[in-house]
Amino acid sequence: PVVLSAISAASSTTVELNIALKRMLNFNAPPLKNTAAEPVWKVLIYDRFGQDIISPLLSVKELRDMGITLHLLLHSDRDPIPDVPAIYFVMPTEENIDRICQDLRNQLYESYYLNFISAISRSKLEDIASAALAANAVTQVTKVFDQYLNFITLEDDMFILCHQNKELISYHAINRADIQDTDMEAIMDTIVDSLFCFFVTLGAVPIIRCPRGNAAEMVAVKLDKKLRENLRDARNSLFTGDSMTAGQFSFQRPLFVLVDRNVDMATPLHHTWTYQALIHDVLSRKLDVYFEFEEKLMSKSTLDKSLLDIISDPDAGTPEDKMRLFLIYYITAQQAPSESDLEQYKKALLDAGCDLSPLNYIKQWKAFTKMAATPANYGNSGVKPMGLFSRVMNTGSQFVMEGVKNLVLKQHNLPVTRILDNLMEMKSHPLDFFFFFFYLLLFQAIVFVVGGGNFIEYQNLVDYTKSKQGKKVVYGCSELFNASQFIKQLSQLGQK
Repeated sequence: PVVLSAISAASSTTVELNIALKRMLNFNAPPLKNTAAEPVWKVLIYDRFGQDIISPLLSVKELRDMGITLHLLLHSDRDPIPDVPAIYFVMPTEENIDRICQDLRNQLYESYYLNFISAISRSKLEDIASAALAANAVTQVTKVFDQYLNFITLEDDMFILCHQNKELISYHAINRADIQDTDMEAIMDTIVDSLFCFFVTLGAVPIIRCPRGNAAEMVAVKLDKKLRENLRDARNSLFTGDSMTAGQFSFQRPLFVLVDRNVDMATPLHHTWTYQALIHDVLSRKLDVYFEFEEKLMSKSTLDKSLLDIISDPDAGTPEDKMRLFLIYYITAQQAPSESDLEQYKKALLDAGCDLSPLNYIKQWKAFTKMAATPANYGNSGVKPMGLFSRVMNTGSQFVMEGVKNLVLKQHNLPVTRILDNLMEMKSHPLDFFFFFFYLLLFQAIVFVVGGGNFIEYQNLVDYTKSKQGKKVVYGCSELFNASQFIKQLSQLGQK
C-alpha cells in the first residue's frame, strides 16, 4: 500500500487515494513524471467495489493516459487478449477469487497483476496458487498486492465506506431489534476493515475518541486492537515506510472522533436550504414552509403557525414531508407531547396518508435513550471514552432532547460539530480530556459517524473549519443518505 503523510491527508483525501490508484495502475511503481515515453498498454479488470472507488477520482482520459485501453467488470463476458497484461482491482470475495481462477484457466491475458481492495486471506491466496499451477500459469501471475483502499472519497475532506451492499452496514442493520451478536460482529468487522484501510492510506495512527455503550464504542475498540496488532509487528507494520518518520507517531497523529448516528436523529430528517433551492421551481411543494418551521423547531424560536395546521393542510407537501416535520418536533421537543396530544397528531398524520412506522421506532428510541444506564468502564483499552460523550448518553442524549440548534444558515454548530469543537478547544471539564491535552497542537481531526451521515453535517463541519484558522477536518460515515432514505430505514425499524 501507499503510505502518505498525515498532514497532506488531512488536507485532501482525494489526492492521496488518487496517488495510490495511479501507482497501482503503473504496476505498483511510482508513475514517472514529465516523461515522453509511451505508457505500457494494459486492461483494467474491476468489480463493483473497485469501480465505485475509481469512478469519482479518475476519468476515462486519465485512465487512457495511464495506458488503460479497456476497463471491464470482472463478472462480465470478456474475450481473451493474450498479448496484454491485466491489472485486477477487486475485493477478495469467494465469488471474485473463483472468477480470477477461471480467467487463469482460460488464459485470458499475457500476465496478471492482482490487487485486492482489502487484505486477502491465506486460504484464498492458496486457491489462486492452486489454480495457477493447474493452468500452468504460475509465471503469468506477476504480482499480488493488498492495496488497503476499501473506502470511497467523494470530496477532498469527505469519505464513505461503501456503496455496494450498503444495506449490510446501514442504520437499519445496526439497530434492528432481532439482530444476533454474530451479525453485529460482522457489521463492526466490515466497518473496522474499511477504517483500517483509510488509516493505512493516511499513514497515520489516530488518537481515538468515542462515546460509550453503543456501536461507535464497538468500532473504536476493534479498530484500536487491529491498529495495535499491526504496530506490534515492526517488520510487517503497514505504518512504517519510506514516506514516514518516527516523528509522525509523536506529532502528526490526527484526532479520530467516532460518533453514533443516535447522537443526533433530527438533522438527517431536515429539509435543507439546498433541497428547497433545487426543487422549488420543479414541484409545487411548500418547502419554504417546512424549512422555516423545522429551523424554528430546532432553534426553539416562536412558531407562527400550528404544527397541526401544516399536517392537516392537504396542499402542504407530501405525507413524507409531514412525517419528517413531526419527527423533528418530537425529537427536539423539550417536553414530550401528552398522550392525548400525541393521539391527535397521529390521527392527523394518518388522515394525511402518513405511515406511522417511523414514529413507532422513534418512540422506542427515545424511551430507550432516557433509560440508558451508565456504561461499564473500559479497563486498559487504548480507546479513551470521553466524559462529554458519557454525559450525553447518560442524560438521554442531551444534545437531541434539549433542543438541537442546527440553524445552519446562522452558522450554528450541529451536535457532531459541537462534539468535535469541545474536543479540539478543550471546552469541557479538563479531567475529561486529560489524555488529550498534549495533542491540541495538531489541529487535525477526522469525524466518523457509525450508522450513516449526510451532507448537512459535512457542510456544517466545513463551515466550522473555515472559522478555525489552521484546522483540518475530514468527515466520514458508514453510508451517506438523504432524508427520504433515512426515514425509509426508520419505517422498516418501526414495522418490527
